[in-house]
Amino acid sequence: QVHLVESGGESVQAGGSLRLACAASLLTFSNYNMAWFRQAPGKEREKVASIDYSGTDTDYLNSVKGRFTISRDNAKDTMYLYMTNLKPEDTAVYYCAAKSRYYSDGGSATDYSIWGQGTQVTVSS
Repeated sequence: QVHLVESGGESVQAGGSLRLACAASLLTFSNYNMAWFRQAPGKEREKVASIDYSGTDTDYLNSVKGRFTISRDNAKDTMYLYMTNLKPEDTAVYYCAAKSRYYSDGGSATDYSIWGQGTQVTVSS
């Protein structure tokens, strides 16, 4: 069964760091572009960072540039999001998502067909 499972979310004080992980069960993990999204209650889901199938092309939400790093280990079928200098506004449920490299290059949430259940990140001031 194809699925994504996030882990690593927890409560942390402002200025702290966390590493999120997304374990993927996909037919061929290296054939999927991956992304981290986040959503706070009552707010729109937004893309935090994305990484292409090879790990050579990454993109970040402006508000997390310089603080977050996305990476993937295709040998372990796992994607990571290393977050530093966390701020209260980073509080949200963080989701792992995947789309085939052979599909459209669209980067919105609707372009991703496979989703995890999410992991809660709470940053206190």
